[in-house]
Amino acid sequence: MSQQHAGNDRRLSDCVSREELRALSRTTNWQGTLMLAGDIALLAAAFALAIIWPNPLTLIIAVPIIAGRQLALAIVLHDCAHKALFRTPWLNEFVGRWIGGAAVDVPLQLYRDYHLDHHRHAGTDKDPDQGLVKAYPVTRDSLRRKFTRDLTGQTGFKEMVMSWRKPDWRAKLPFLAFQLVLIIALAAAGAIWAYALWWVARLFLYPAIMRLRNIGEHGVAIDRYDTEPRLNTHTTVARWFERLLVAPNNVNFHLEHHMFAAVPPYNLPRLHKLLASRGYYEGHTCITRGYPAMLAKAVRVA
Repeated sequence: MSQQHAGNDRRLSDCVSREELRALSRTTNWQGTLMLAGDIALLAAAFALAIIWPNPLTLIIAVPIIAGRQLALAIVLHDCAHKALFRTPWLNEFVGRWIGGAAVDVPLQLYRDYHLDHHRHAGTDKDPDQGLVKAYPVTRDSLRRKFTRDLTGQTGFKEMVMSWRKPDWRAKLPFLAFQLVLIIALAAAGAIWAYALWWVARLFLYPAIMRLRNIGEHGVAIDRYDTEPRLNTHTTVARWFERLLVAPNNVNFHLEHHMFAAVPPYNLPRLHKLLASRGYYEGHTCITRGYPAMLAKAVRVA
């Protein structure tokens, strides 16, 4: 047993009752719709800001917000894959396929199969996500090189080329439909040029945000090959601007999500506060406040 684990043997059942967990796991259509509507409203506001007042400052503001909403829609896909965003099953299937998955060009069922394997095998060498974070912690220079590749578009263009090397046109249909709707909406606003903002965000910022997400979820975990969630998974408590740009839809509460995947995203902050107030995290370093502090954990100490 590791020293980190030995420091707190408090069980989940000691900290949260079945009745509390049942209440926290309750999904509602209205909360799922509100979360999705908020993502779309912020995306529309970012485009509107750039279109109404086109200048370098508004573009610098708009593009990171668009990239953050691209991640938000990827998280919509994630939550729908867990059937945990809406109470009505067909809403999870429809939104996951035609909005969340469509926005980031990832088929719902393909993602669901892959991601559930991640949950099933977390803390083992069978986890398909181990390859994303196995090198951490890394040197400061290595971390800088990784983010440089992301922010210069190298990662984004590489991913796009791989995605379109042998396309399954049936699987691409939601993505193509999403892009068509976006083009029509911007054309109707008389600003078809703003379509470029989507791809600037997608190719130059989204990969960096995704890397930040992966590092924060498992890259800075104490022991990725231990099945104890407090050791193989990590939560970053995000500030308001971090939630806007890099931690939408409560995705930063990843440890809580791994412990109870049925809890919908809008209830994860409540679950976190409950477990923290009852000492479940004491003796563990699985919680970090803010992304700069989290990244500091990803750097190898010489």
